[in-house]
Amino acid sequence: MQFHHHGYVSGDPRVQDAAGTGIERPDDLPDETDVLIVGSGPAGMLLAAQMAQFPTVSTRIIERRGGRLPLGQADGIQPRSVETFQAFGFAGRIIAEAYNIGYMNFWGPDPENPSRIHRTNRTEDYGLKISEFPHLIVNQARVLDYFAEAAALGPGRIRPDYGVEFRGLSRDDADAYPLAVRVRHVEGDRAGEERTIRAKYVVGCDGARSGVREAIGRRHVGAFAAHAWGVMDVLVNTDFPDWRIKCAINSEAGNILHIPREGGYLSRMYIDLGEVADTDNRAVRSTPIEEIIRRANEILHPYSIDVKEVAWHSVYEVGHRVTDRFDDVEDGDGRTPRVFLTGDACHTHSAKAGQGMNVSMQDGFNLGWKLGHVLTGLAPASLLSTYSEERQPVAQQLIDFDREWSSLMARKPHEISDPDDLANYYLATAEFPSGFMTRYDASAIVGDDRHQALADGYTVGKRFASVPVTRVSDGNVVHLGHHARADGRWRVYAFADTDAAALGAWAEWAASPASPLVRFTPAGADVDAVFDVKVVYPQRYDEVDLLAVPQIFRPETGPLGLMDWEKVYAAGPGAWNSVDIFAERGIDPRGAVVVVRPDQYVAAVLPLEATTELDAFLSGAFER
Repeated sequence: MQFHHHGYVSGDPRVQDAAGTGIERPDDLPDETDVLIVGSGPAGMLLAAQMAQFPTVSTRIIERRGGRLPLGQADGIQPRSVETFQAFGFAGRIIAEAYNIGYMNFWGPDPENPSRIHRTNRTEDYGLKISEFPHLIVNQARVLDYFAEAAALGPGRIRPDYGVEFRGLSRDDADAYPLAVRVRHVEGDRAGEERTIRAKYVVGCDGARSGVREAIGRRHVGAFAAHAWGVMDVLVNTDFPDWRIKCAINSEAGNILHIPREGGYLSRMYIDLGEVADTDNRAVRSTPIEEIIRRANEILHPYSIDVKEVAWHSVYEVGHRVTDRFDDVEDGDGRTPRVFLTGDACHTHSAKAGQGMNVSMQDGFNLGWKLGHVLTGLAPASLLSTYSEERQPVAQQLIDFDREWSSLMARKPHEISDPDDLANYYLATAEFPSGFMTRYDASAIVGDDRHQALADGYTVGKRFASVPVTRVSDGNVVHLGHHARADGRWRVYAFADTDAAALGAWAEWAASPASPLVRFTPAGADVDAVFDVKVVYPQRYDEVDLLAVPQIFRPETGPLGLMDWEKVYAAGPGAWNSVDIFAERGIDPRGAVVVVRPDQYVAAVLPLEATTELDAFLSGAFER
């Protein structure tokens, strides 16, 4: 963490100075706002935290509840989400309180006595095999707390307006604030009061029964499967030996997905309630908790659970639905989007693959910086069209994956020919549930892959995968990607050629008035206010003369004009680093430039000499 660059800080460095709309922010909803977020779930709170980094943009978030969420339903945190938490500054703290999934065990009928279950397989979890970040279990409410803190401590000082319900909206493009949003107070002295708020953009983060989705005429496409599951968070005593290990349990009596929760005692169980008849009319949703517990014990035989407390429980039928589009425009109608849908408002599925909260947060991360760039004048409004274009295919991939996983989980013993196939599927598909398979297609903000061979390990369109490097200024080994915060800036990583001749020419061009890095940085702003430019040299850190490094990698910023010492890195092994990023990520000895979007996705890989191509790419992303 860097601080003091605006002067000495003696308090909590997480508290950023209030700026723009964060100064004397009104307690009451204003009549006009740039961005109105509807719903304070994972996508909404991440979006609020991101918009707090754009304090000249007025952003409000309304929530029908009267206060914070005390108990969330979602709990699975995939490695890509933890990587995102790192960008927002709280990964270390949430890892410390979460349950880390180290293993997943599989149970099935004992061949010698099929009425009893036995352990058939033990597997290491996929998390730490493909990322430096773990696979966690932590209550959704705590995730929201951390994002709420980031939003409240950011320059924009964003806090939810609780007890306010969305009622509808209309759009009039002739107005400076085209969206007229009807809201109603449902809590406190003002309960029942209705009013209209005008906004430039509205984001529906309001769940599967989204009022925003209904208001713009979008519809969920898909249906519920004819299979029901009970879910409960419980405190128990048990003789089941794997109670603190994630387990998939298959028996003649049904199936259980068992997931230990944070805190050492709590666990979640998804209990198979069987097929649902066409005539059920959702009566299965009224299944009492006593019946769910009875089913769990029947499946676990010869083991059992003695439930001491039920913290939460529910019954659901598996549904796989995705909305026909994630914004309010139709292809070819000539308009740019004004209303957006995120999370359950535009994709729903089962909970057993642990994807809902994770994919929802990436919706918010994808959209937030785009809204910030458009509303601060950095980018054209057409940038917002890429939100639906990028996220809708991801949602469909999620639905397809979850449908297959749910079907495998719901099988009866006689339908399983290979007792190891569920474990094999779990490991073979690890990249997708971890959140690392997403790849965005070429667009104004994703370049082509003609130069991909210069950096094989940084696939254009996929997220930037961090690797340890050595910081030249102090010799410390750090993860290159962990220095990138969710502050709305683009990252430009220059990987030096062997003798640094091409790097020197690139750096001179990049710092010149003709460079897009200079042209698209607002006058009077810090030189790295839009583009955070870093360099990685192929040699040892103590072989790099820091003060001979080109000036663009040693910018002087802030009101005191202090030099930033943390933009120069070396790949060569040091006392604590045996990893060479050039070898690990396939960086060509001729060097390369890797451009990364604010949401951590690789936008371009280019040769150091390809300054014209870099100019053309960034001009397409930034020019209005």
